[in-house]
Amino acid sequence: MKNLKEKLAYALGDAASGGITWKIMSIAFPLYFTNVFGLTFSDAAALMLLARLFDVVTDPIMGSLADRTRSRWGTYRPWLIFGAIPFGLIFALLFFTPSFADYTMKRAYAYCLYLLMMLAYTAVNVPYGSLLGVMTDDDNEKNQFSSFRMVGAYAMGFITLLAFPYLQQWVGGDERQQYAILGAGFGLLAALMTLACGLLTKERIKPVRAEKFSFRQYADLFRNKPWIYMTLMAVCTNFFNGFRYAVAGYMFTYCLGGDITVGRLIINYTVFMAFGEVTCMAFGALSPAFTRWMGSKRKAFIVSAVVCAISSVAYFFIPMSADFILLMIAVVVITSMGAGLYSPLLWSMYADVADYATQKNGTSSTGLIFSSGTMAQKLGGAISGSLIAMLLGIAGLVSSTNELTGETIVLITNEDAVRQMVWALFSLFPAAIALIMALLAYFYPIRK
Repeated sequence: MKNLKEKLAYALGDAASGGITWKIMSIAFPLYFTNVFGLTFSDAAALMLLARLFDVVTDPIMGSLADRTRSRWGTYRPWLIFGAIPFGLIFALLFFTPSFADYTMKRAYAYCLYLLMMLAYTAVNVPYGSLLGVMTDDDNEKNQFSSFRMVGAYAMGFITLLAFPYLQQWVGGDERQQYAILGAGFGLLAALMTLACGLLTKERIKPVRAEKFSFRQYADLFRNKPWIYMTLMAVCTNFFNGFRYAVAGYMFTYCLGGDITVGRLIINYTVFMAFGEVTCMAFGALSPAFTRWMGSKRKAFIVSAVVCAISSVAYFFIPMSADFILLMIAVVVITSMGAGLYSPLLWSMYADVADYATQKNGTSSTGLIFSSGTMAQKLGGAISGSLIAMLLGIAGLVSSTNELTGETIVLITNEDAVRQMVWALFSLFPAAIALIMALLAYFYPIRK
């Protein structure tokens, strides 16, 4: 296959950001912050929402800054090359739980490190997404690069989630020690993958630059109808994923009674979602062929979203018991088929939006447009994560910190309400979002 080495190198970028850091942040952080780190549910909700609102400002700025970068390494690659080490280091520090008996100090540490992590993620991931727009001008090649990207993210996500409980056992000690050591290891791996992506890819297309900064480029976005639809679709896709990944840990803890053993396999919440990851990886690879069969990216996206909606509703009617774990996995696999098919389409469609903007406005805003995709990703995850923490707190979950020992205390004031809320958050809420995704794609104006 043409440029196979470069496609694999490009896949490493999302294997690091999507398959390691974002996957762990999406699935482990809500439970980690409330049940291990010791934040209250209200503070955890506020933290995740504040961090993503922060990204609403930083992501477009980063996109504009990346578009104007000139260096011997190109326009977007230097951000990956020089941002890799800070990216991995901050991620590792975020998994370290300091021994602060004072809750205010603990909360300040969490807020500062999480905001820094969002900034580091933006500095690496926005240029990474924009890189697709300058690697090739061939539409089929863009689909292939995008597919490799998604396969890389899902393959690494599968490895990360499947290995997590076994690595915890291997590390030993209490949960704080486990998370700290695993955070350091995964942070180092993410940094190395990001660096390799920056060094081994090529920029072949020189952007048509708008040399001077102007607020007009931001105004142009809101006159770009395809961009509006794409941004709303991107928010919804990450809203959909955010609910499922963030609530999985709570589902195993409060609905299924903890880890489940099937033969020699330990199924906890990370392993459970790993079945979805490997399915997304396989169907992400099939996405270009599926798109050709459907006749357009838009139609392929609609069908994929409908599959996600139907299977999510079906999950709600599965009995809330560990005895039905294999049926639960089967339904999650079906849902992940749809998610795997639409995920590569999202970034390929953003490349179409960037091309449309260049033709319409006469200058390239590739970085700015792709930064809005990253912003939408974070905003969707933020809203879902914050809503989960808020709704579980309303349902009856209460988290606090022992002022003498610094240990985390979690209480349940209404067990039935908490269980029903968790179950609905994993099924009915994502189903509604998937239907909105399909509706937005139906009205999306680019018919490629």
